[in-house]
This record gives sequence, structure tokens and C-alpha cells, in this order.
Amino acid sequence: MENEMEQKIQKLREVKERLAQGGGAEKIARQHQQGKLTARERIDRLLDPGSFVELNRFVGHEIGAPGDGIVTGYGTIDGRQVCIYSQDATVLGGSVGPYHGYLMYRTTERALEMGVPAIGLLDSPGARAMKMGHPAAFDAARHGEEKSVHSVYMPITQASGVIPQISAILGSCAGVSVYAPALTDFIFMVDGISHMFITGPRVIESVLSEEISKEDLGGARVHTQISGVADFRDKSEDACFKRIRKLLSFLPSNNREPPPVVDTGDDPERLDDTIADIVPTTPYLSYDMHQVIARLVDNGDFFEVKREFAAEVIVGFGRLEGHTVGFIANQPMIMAGALTYHSSDKQARFIRFCDCFNIPIVILVDTPAYMPGSDQEHAGIIRHGAKVLYSWCEAVVPRIAVLLRKGYGGGMIGMGVMAGMGTDLVFAWPSAEIGVLGPEQSVDLFYAEEISKAEDPEAYRAQKVKEYRDFYANPISVASQATYIHDIIEPRETRRRLISALRLLRNKQVSKYPKRHGNIPL
Repeated sequence: MENEMEQKIQKLREVKERLAQGGGAEKIARQHQQGKLTARERIDRLLDPGSFVELNRFVGHEIGAPGDGIVTGYGTIDGRQVCIYSQDATVLGGSVGPYHGYLMYRTTERALEMGVPAIGLLDSPGARAMKMGHPAAFDAARHGEEKSVHSVYMPITQASGVIPQISAILGSCAGVSVYAPALTDFIFMVDGISHMFITGPRVIESVLSEEISKEDLGGARVHTQISGVADFRDKSEDACFKRIRKLLSFLPSNNREPPPVVDTGDDPERLDDTIADIVPTTPYLSYDMHQVIARLVDNGDFFEVKREFAAEVIVGFGRLEGHTVGFIANQPMIMAGALTYHSSDKQARFIRFCDCFNIPIVILVDTPAYMPGSDQEHAGIIRHGAKVLYSWCEAVVPRIAVLLRKGYGGGMIGMGVMAGMGTDLVFAWPSAEIGVLGPEQSVDLFYAEEISKAEDPEAYRAQKVKEYRDFYANPISVASQATYIHDIIEPRETRRRLISALRLLRNKQVSKYPKRHGNIPL
């Protein structure tokens, strides 16, 4: 009897070893020749060593299609549980058949039930096309059509705002393999191997007679710089996995938890006597807002999101006193920090993510307001800008704004600073200029006739601009009449004041009106 059990165990081991080879040595070699890792190698590189537990590995093994082209299960990253799937391009090309789709569905559903992040590693051309009677055409009804190929969007949508969802595009993906990740919170891509498109180059050439390469149609650069579909671009898969791990270190496992607290060793009381030197008091001169953020966050560690897209606004995660904080900042080096239709989408998306996952927001303001021009108007700057206003007014997490320099007109609204928009505390540096318009524009509007009649119009205009800047644009004058400016602070104490304010706001509670959901302007 014991011998019989040993034989069964040995057979089990042999089957598992065979299944671990996916589509076989030849196809694995082809994957490596393309500069790509296999599905299991990817999981092993991403998760903590030895932590992965595979589920449903025997699906499809009798017809030579292990897992129906997908590897699923759970494991840990830095000791924290995650659920994960990895599409296997060595099995049926990684195409999404009924069981494959079901396992994608179930992985996200399980993550939602357990309250842990869901991670998808995608390498698939999309839904599987096959002849009738093909042995791989599994009966979707055996698991219920509600959990088949094209219903994977349901659990992703239900999990949105409840658990963090992360996707990595690690092959040429189309159809369901791009729509599913497009619904998740963050998308990673890798130069040279990652492609996303609804219809590939061959279809485009057939229908439109347009020749275009996969890289130019939907490569990593296209989606991180032009379309804004992807959030991160890396040089290698290992670099991608390292960055996914770092992202998760800032995030809670679900919306019922606060983000993890890390002992960074950075003194919360430290002052910075050189931070003021970064920001020129002259409003026309540019500077890099990254340098300001680096001086504020613990140990200068800032994790930027969508760095290559709409760079006129900076969004990302840092820590203050070990607590995760979301930063939203104007970037004066790009279009003077003006707000645009692209930056509005970027900003609104980030605000809503932080609000979902209990992440306080710090806002660093230096903007001349919205970028003027017919291209912005025709692209729908009103509609896109409204998304930001909606997001600010909907968010309930703690919010603190610091006015560094320019804060004009609609820019103050777009950055959520104006009274009644829900920002808890607003601080200003002595260099802040606040007004409906900039001093020059205001003088041109109100004193045009006087300037034209002056003996020296240029000198008279310069005098009026100075008077306007000294009085109306002066934060001390503004604060004497505007209660939404809570204090004017020295630049050197900014970090300390932010940390103090976050301590106050840590237990902030806000009640919402009961409703199904709002109708955000999309």
C-alpha cells in the first residue's frame, strides 16, 4: 500500500514538472530569444522567493495546454499577500480562452474577497480564435458564462477603489489583454517588448492601407509619452518588477487600511535653509519642482507616476514622518506650470486614487492658470478641467496646499486651493502671488487708458505693475482678507509644518451624501 502511494506521489511530481515547462523547451527558448521571461520566471522575479502558491495548474493538461495559457495563484511582496496571474505565451500563444478568462476573473475576485492587491502580468494577443471542435475550445458554461472571457471586466470594476490593481504589459497585447489592464490602477511597460493596441499593424494595413510598426503604434514610449495609457516605462523586466515592488510599498492592501508606515529615520523637525534658493522670486524664471519635493519628503525619496506624460504637472508618492503622502505639483519648467487638458486627466486620476486608498494629498502651487489657445479649447479643456474640480470636491482625504509663487485665477481652482473646495489647510510662502490675473495682465486690463496717455507709457506701466504686485499680489495683503489662507510660512519650515498638519488631520472624518455614485464629466 505504501509503495502504491509512493508511485502516485512520483506520478504527481512528474506531471507537475511537465506542467512547469508550459508549452515546452522549444517555445521557452523562443520566448527567451525575444528577450522575454516566461510566465513562471516573471512570477518568481516579482514575488518574495519561495512564496508563490500556484492554483489550477492542472487545467488543460490532458490536451497539452497547461493552465489554458495562464499561471495563477498568490504569494507575497515584502511579506504582504498579493494575488497574481501571469499569461503564458508558450501555451496557445497566451490567447484568452474560456478557462483562461475564468482564471483571470477568479484571481481578481479572490483578491477582492481577501482584501489584497491584484497583479496581472500580460503577454497575450487577446481572445482566442479557433475552429469549431478544436480540443482547446473548452465549454465556458462549465464555469458559468458570467465568468468567461469577456466578463473579466466585472471583477476589475468591482475591485476598483477597494484593492490596488496593477498591470504589467510584457508582450504584444491586444483586445481583452489591453482592455482589462486599462481598467486597473497602474500600467507598467518595458521598452522593446511591450505593445498595446486594439487593432494591430496588420489589421490597420488591411483596412486603411497604412503601414506602421508595433513599436510606433503602441510601444512603451507611445503609451507613456503620447497617449498616457501607461504610467511607467522601464528598460527591462527586472527593473519593472523592482518598480512594482516599490509602488506597493507606498500603498495599503485595501481601502479599509491606512498605508504602511515606514521608519525612514528622517527627522520630522528638520528645517531646510536652502529650499528657498530653489524658487526664484521673479515669476518669469523657471525651476525644477522635483528639487522642492525632494527637500520635503523623507530622505528625498519620491516615487513619480506618469513622469513622461503631461509633465507640466507632477504627481507621485513620498513619505512624511514615514507616512505615505500623494504629491500634486505644478512644474514651472514645462509650459510655466500651466494646466492643460492632458494634465487635467493625469491630476484627476491621481486625486481619485489617493482618495480611494486613504492617502493624504500635498499640493504645491506655482501656476499661471490654464494654458490658453484654440488647441486646448478644441481638445475639451473645459470638460477635462471639470474632471479635476469634480475630483477635488469629491475627495475626503486630508489635503494641504502650499503656494510657492504664482497662483492666478483658474489655476487656484484647478489646484483645489480656493475656499469651499475641501482643502483643509493652505499655507503660502512670502514669494506667493495670488490674484484673478497676474500683475501684468491686471494692469493691462484696468489701466490700459491711463498707460496710453502717460508721458512714458512703459515706465508708467512698470510702476503700476510694481504697485499691484506689492499690494494685491502680496500674500500678507491677501491673507488679511482671505480666510482660506491659513498661514504665511518661511520656506525653511515647510516640511515641519506639513508633518504637523498631517498629524492633526490623520483622524479626519467626512460624511458624504447618500447616493449610488456621482456623474463625473468624462
